[in-house]
Amino acid sequence: MPLVLKHKATAQLYSCKLINPYDLEYYGLKYWESFELARQERDCFLRGRGEQPAQWELVELEERQVKLGNVKLNNDPSRRLFLDGEGRLAARNVSSGEERG
Repeated sequence: MPLVLKHKATAQLYSCKLINPYDLEYYGLKYWESFELARQERDCFLRGRGEQPAQWELVELEERQVKLGNVKLNNDPSRRLFLDGEGRLAARNVSSGEERG
């Protein structure tokens, strides 16, 4: 199952600009296919984006949830995705000055 980054305090899932298999840029959920790869890359990835790794945790999502999350983000960098305690995804718009997490 894919692994994503979830902010511990806000339950926000990490989204950013990514490159798809066709070399096209899109805005979506950052995920890894294996726990080993996620564990190896997580801290460096977050530090490279100015984030505090200790504030984020790895969580498993079903592949369909990752796809649904990307649909909810709608390739729009002003949207953020959140995961509630029941495993439901919710997206909302944020202002350009609002901090992540």
